[in-house]
Amino acid sequence: MKRIPDSELIINPNGNVFHLDLKSGDIATTIIMVGDQDRVEEVTKHFDEIEVAIRNREFHTTTGTYNGMRLTVTSTGIGADNIDIVFNEMDALVNIDLETRTLKKEHQQLTFVRIGTSGTIQHDIPLDSFIVSEKAMGFDNLLHYYGNTGFLDVAFSEAFMKHTHWSPKKGMPYVVSADEDVLELFNSPVFIKGITVTSIGFYGPQGRKLRLSLEDDQLNDKMKSFRYNNDRITNLEMETSAIYGMSKLLGHRAVSLNAIIANRATGTFSANPKETVNRLIIKTLDLLTQ
Repeated sequence: MKRIPDSELIINPNGNVFHLDLKSGDIATTIIMVGDQDRVEEVTKHFDEIEVAIRNREFHTTTGTYNGMRLTVTSTGIGADNIDIVFNEMDALVNIDLETRTLKKEHQQLTFVRIGTSGTIQHDIPLDSFIVSEKAMGFDNLLHYYGNTGFLDVAFSEAFMKHTHWSPKKGMPYVVSADEDVLELFNSPVFIKGITVTSIGFYGPQGRKLRLSLEDDQLNDKMKSFRYNNDRITNLEMETSAIYGMSKLLGHRAVSLNAIIANRATGTFSANPKETVNRLIIKTLDLLTQ
């Protein structure tokens, strides 16, 4: 079997993968992903016990049990570029023999659940509510660097580009769906089903103007009015499309849960975003382990 070169799969002297500094066996098959390092402990403080706790760079990973179920929580930092790192290295931990640098014969499927914050662009979606992303549209271009992307909803993205008069300088948006089985776990009245846009930045790419002008200062309004098969775009954030895309490419399952702490249409922000995120954490843990 072909050996993966040292330059392509970098392994630390301790035998751990390069960025995450984890070894095979350190992670569970269900992984909760958060952006903020400090949010890892906001999740794991509810655990019954802690087995592994490792920090390296912006990546903080803890594995333990909740209601008898083994879970891993890892921080990704912000953005699709970090998602590319986390997914490739998490997959390597279970599907590559790190000693021989060869692919394992049996594929191990992982389940990823993102708990993140987000802003809605729709007037009627209230602050402090929760959105589960049925689909994600990526402005980040990550998936265009990979092959075998036949699962992308090209008709959806083409309709969006036509509606918004999308500039080709920004690259082609891509649309990818959540895993249906994991999505069903969060089929609850607590969650609003939505379509999430993943932006490449927080300010200009999400239509925020401080001191800089925008290439298209009507883009958020165009997204708000866009409809495709009666679906509408509900919220903006910075990781979901990459999570969905990488999970499908690698044969894993993923869903993204969003705490709505800003309403861009009304210009309002949550009075207590930390409490909202904590409610989402507890609800997620309970639904995962019920």
